[in-house]
Amino acid sequence: MIKFNNKILILFIFFVQLSYSQNIVGKWKTIDDESGKEKSIVEIFEKNGKIFGRILEILDPENKNKKCNQCEGEDKNKAIQGLVIIKGLTKDDEEYSNGKILDPKNGKLYKCSISLDSKDKLKVRGYIGFSLIGRTQYWYRAKS
Repeated sequence: MIKFNNKILILFIFFVQLSYSQNIVGKWKTIDDESGKEKSIVEIFEKNGKIFGRILEILDPENKNKKCNQCEGEDKNKAIQGLVIIKGLTKDDEEYSNGKILDPKNGKLYKCSISLDSKDKLKVRGYIGFSLIGRTQYWYRAKS
């Protein structure tokens, strides 16, 4: 009976780790579209059943103190480091959508969808209107 319980425990731990590794919640490294350089660390988190993302760290020291001057509403003139840029996504099968993403460069909000491309690669799509008119970035899981 003890061997049987150990097998169940090992199986349970395996599935918990598998589901955790396939979760978008966590820290992600963003890459600048133009330069290809690492840009920031974004923490994706769940709150009240919805997904949000906050810029935890700006990696370029020259940009650490920048503010979102072109943002509107409550984000206007806030420091970009610490800013919530992913707002209110909900899970739809293997994708998260029905929320917004903020581009701090221009202060604009776009519709957003996020899905795992692999366990350590996140596909982030911001768009206007239909998903065809937009831009896709790939973010990479930040190593702790």
